[in-house]
Amino acid sequence: MVRFGIVGTNWITERFLKAALQAEDFQLTAVYSRTEEKAKEFAGKYGVEKTFTDLQTMAASGEVDAVYIASPNSLHAEQAIIFMKHNVHVLCEKPIASNAKELQSMIAAARENNVLLMEALKSTFMPNFLAVKENLHKIGEVRRYFASFCQYSSRYDAYRQGTVLNAFNPEFSNGSLMDIGIYCIYPLVALFGKPEEIKAAGYKLDSGVDGEGSMVLKYPSMDAVIMFSKITNSSLPAEIQGEEGNIVIDKISGPEKVTLHYRSGENEDLTQDQLSDSMYYEAKEFIRLIQTGKTESEVNSFENSMATMEILDEARRQMGVIYPSDQK
Repeated sequence: MVRFGIVGTNWITERFLKAALQAEDFQLTAVYSRTEEKAKEFAGKYGVEKTFTDLQTMAASGEVDAVYIASPNSLHAEQAIIFMKHNVHVLCEKPIASNAKELQSMIAAARENNVLLMEALKSTFMPNFLAVKENLHKIGEVRRYFASFCQYSSRYDAYRQGTVLNAFNPEFSNGSLMDIGIYCIYPLVALFGKPEEIKAAGYKLDSGVDGEGSMVLKYPSMDAVIMFSKITNSSLPAEIQGEEGNIVIDKISGPEKVTLHYRSGENEDLTQDQLSDSMYYEAKEFIRLIQTGKTESEVNSFENSMATMEILDEARRQMGVIYPSDQK
């Protein structure tokens, strides 16, 4: 069994646990929250006895082999490094850090302490993303990647009424690019690597974060077009266009249906069966890596996470989105 602790007691943690508890060898043994009351309340839901309100104490306790971090983005690097210095493996929610500088420090800590660090970007481990990857050759020379993730945030209602919640607060390294734009960018990097050129534009809210934006990324023989938003909705699927056909993906953030359309007019359904609890696959892979002594994922690798973070940094620079974390 791999003994897990969790940092962050929000809705994403609930979703992760629902999925991870289906994985063999996953055991939840400790919960961290800033307040003892909240930690005990959350731990009680899962029959967990050990709770902590101090990260250093938790990291040094010997109660956890690994930790899942789902705190605000701006806290990821500092918290992850605390655990890695105590030889605890880290699965860190996306985006893994505020910027590339923070990620460099996290990777250095992972290597120095010989522990596993992995970004919890779920889609790249899902069976239907693997189906895309395995069938990409069928569409010939790829010329364009298109992905859109635009989802109106309920927190934007509060923002419009004058209340700035975490989702739109630069103190927490948030905004539409970091929160959901990354779901469009990471699969692009996983499939095609880092682009040669990035052009980004977006609408910056008065709080200082982006509400929505668009990007065009140039590769030697193709381009990528990405759209993201937390202040509008979109129903557009994602698509990869090749000279011999195109692959349509229903949801880039969590592919459930994948169809290959050949130029001849024939179609091929590439959809694979997968669990509804889509975070299961990242948890399963993370546990497998620990049990086999690996300290880096081949899928959500340091290279892919760093390339994605550098794209996010450059896009934010062009949009004029600056976080307090960038000044450290």
